[in-house]
Amino acid sequence: MPVKKSTRARSTATGREVVNLYLGTLPVDARKSLKKLRRDILAAAPGAVDTFSYGLPSFRLDGKILVCYRAAKTHCSFHPMSGQIVRQHAADLQKYETSKGTIRFEAGTQLPAGLVRKIVRSRMAELRQKD
Repeated sequence: MPVKKSTRARSTATGREVVNLYLGTLPVDARKSLKKLRRDILAAAPGAVDTFSYGLPSFRLDGKILVCYRAAKTHCSFHPMSGQIVRQHAADLQKYETSKGTIRFEAGTQLPAGLVRKIVRSRMAELRQKD
């Protein structure tokens, strides 16, 4: 679900505040799923910072986009921003719909915290390799 223009335009809002505004617009099931995903991402990457990028709630690490996530009408998505990461974890992702750089799951459900941790750590390693 896109953020209203007025929300994006608030230059005084922090990334965390904008993400909280976004989450507040979602149906309860999607909001619960994404709040847990957000906590799990932050637990795996404690130095990551909330931001909004590509029109999606995201996390930056060392100035680079780490991962994004969002709610759509019928599902939630986790975006590791890398097709390689999705392929690398294909065995763990068999019960989820995936496409290049995206993992979809039903609103009201959660991705397992251990799986999120593995994917986020793989993405962190990928970003470090690119440096």
